[in-house]
Amino acid sequence: MYTERVSRLTGAVVWTNTPTGAGARPVLPDGCMDLMWSEGRLLVAGPDTRPYVPDGPARSWAGIRFSPGTAPALLGVPAHELRDGRVELADLWPAARVRRLRDRVEAAPDAATALEDITLDRAVWAAAPDPLLHRLVECLDEGRPVSATATELGIGARQLHRRCLDAFGYGPKTLARILRLRRALALARSGVPYAETAIRAGYADQPHLAREVRGLTGRPLGELLGGGG
Repeated sequence: MYTERVSRLTGAVVWTNTPTGAGARPVLPDGCMDLMWSEGRLLVAGPDTRPYVPDGPARSWAGIRFSPGTAPALLGVPAHELRDGRVELADLWPAARVRRLRDRVEAAPDAATALEDITLDRAVWAAAPDPLLHRLVECLDEGRPVSATATELGIGARQLHRRCLDAFGYGPKTLARILRLRRALALARSGVPYAETAIRAGYADQPHLAREVRGLTGRPLGELLGGGG
């Protein structure tokens, strides 16, 4: 069973996922990165451009999902280096530090809250989120074109692409596609008809929606919703 709550870290979500006997569902691209805990391991989920299907036996997880573009400053590594990956935190930070954090999580009554506390401690020392990138996410999530957004933000295409690679793991066009997918799934899950979902989310029509959903998730929209998405 999957549960989540709003984090004390601005824009983040704290979550847990406990096996229920059903097969593991794919993790869909959402523009975010996560710090995760499972069976004594601390891992980082990089930004996905395709569905991620967990391998091995089902197990319980706890995690904190960072809002788009904010994790690299906290982790100290560019997002593109972690794209489509699941990486041990010890590969990014000194082993001794990670051992102390692992002991801290193991000793805590709630692993998810312990991860949240670790992140809040880290945020005190990390660089502040880039307001330009925050505004970029807002504009793209409103469905504005990438070129018009770049002009509005006063940044050139090459610089915008480079900064997006560092912050999100991919360029602004891919980010826009993923944010649009997220809007469409939210609308469809709330019961909005597919044709209306397509228009409201920013697609040309329902076939365009269908192609993009399958292209980014590997599954048709109806199957995603029927399986709980």
